[in-house]
Amino acid sequence: MDGKKGIIFTGAVVGIIAVLLVKFGNPGNMGFCIACFIRDIAGALGLHSAGVVQYVRPEIIGLVLGAFFMSVAGKEFSAKGGSAPFTRFVLGFIVMVGALMFLGCPLRMILRIAGGDLNAIVGLIGFAVGIYIGIIFLNKGFSLKRTYKLPEFEGYLFPGIIVVLFVLLLAVPSILIFSQEGPGAARAPLLMSLVAGLIVGALAQRTRLCTVGGIRDLILFKDWHLISGFIAILATALIGNVLFGQFKLGFTGQPIAHTDGLWNFLGMALAGFGSVLLGGCPLRQLILASEGNIDSVITVMGLTFGAAFAHNFKLASSGNGPTPNGQIAVILGFIVVLAIAYFNIEKSENVELKDGVEIETM
Repeated sequence: MDGKKGIIFTGAVVGIIAVLLVKFGNPGNMGFCIACFIRDIAGALGLHSAGVVQYVRPEIIGLVLGAFFMSVAGKEFSAKGGSAPFTRFVLGFIVMVGALMFLGCPLRMILRIAGGDLNAIVGLIGFAVGIYIGIIFLNKGFSLKRTYKLPEFEGYLFPGIIVVLFVLLLAVPSILIFSQEGPGAARAPLLMSLVAGLIVGALAQRTRLCTVGGIRDLILFKDWHLISGFIAILATALIGNVLFGQFKLGFTGQPIAHTDGLWNFLGMALAGFGSVLLGGCPLRQLILASEGNIDSVITVMGLTFGAAFAHNFKLASSGNGPTPNGQIAVILGFIVVLAIAYFNIEKSENVELKDGVEIETM
């Protein structure tokens, strides 16, 4: 599974799975959406009260457990953290605000394009611009500093919490909140969704699949490795949508999407900018969290809190378009991310090593 063939295979499988999940009940062009599914889980736990987007998505449970088992089997599981945790929480929060302005994470952006949604091409352009802005700061020396090894038990907590969530879903679903209408009520069968998540999680962990990393590496190094997975998702999902009659080309009438080009662009630009600074897209953050990376766990918490906040305070867009609160939040998000990027640029000429520890010199 290593190399370009492995990541192309992974992308193809993800594309096929996403199309099948829509065919069997998931919302249109939303076979797999990390931002949307985290938002639904936040709603099911009562963290927000938007009644149409509340459901414990088995795809997320499967994805985390699939990546966890694969990392353990491959001896890649390692508990570590301590790299600017609160900054990562804030960045995760802001990335979610940008994603919910656009109505989807980078993975759903690809799937929306594969379904014929031309609004998502505008989002893709914004996403690439946001990544490019982030690369400018990477080249200037942006860093959230190193991570540190932690006790192994620390790394097991996140997968453990996901297992508890799965037990609640199976054994006592009455304590959770499930949508009776809207996107949250559109669900593929539970077992199918769980198995789909397990497969995607295992393959994504093995191949390092990342939508942000693909564009970043292409711009920085002219490296097509990661972006080949991106292209494979698009190609297979496009073919699958055409075969199943799920393809509809155009800007209007697209499922769970709006046609405001400016805010589609800016929402994904913000998500791309923040994700570059984090070192990966929401999908990649979930995979890293499953491998024991506590910094990514904190990022996922930021994404979850951001989703809840966005719906509680009317920041998230709807099919009717962006809200005024959401537009203000995206602008403020850019200001905060720019500040984080600027103030975390390492000035190497003022740093020296003493006993293996970085210290600033006057």
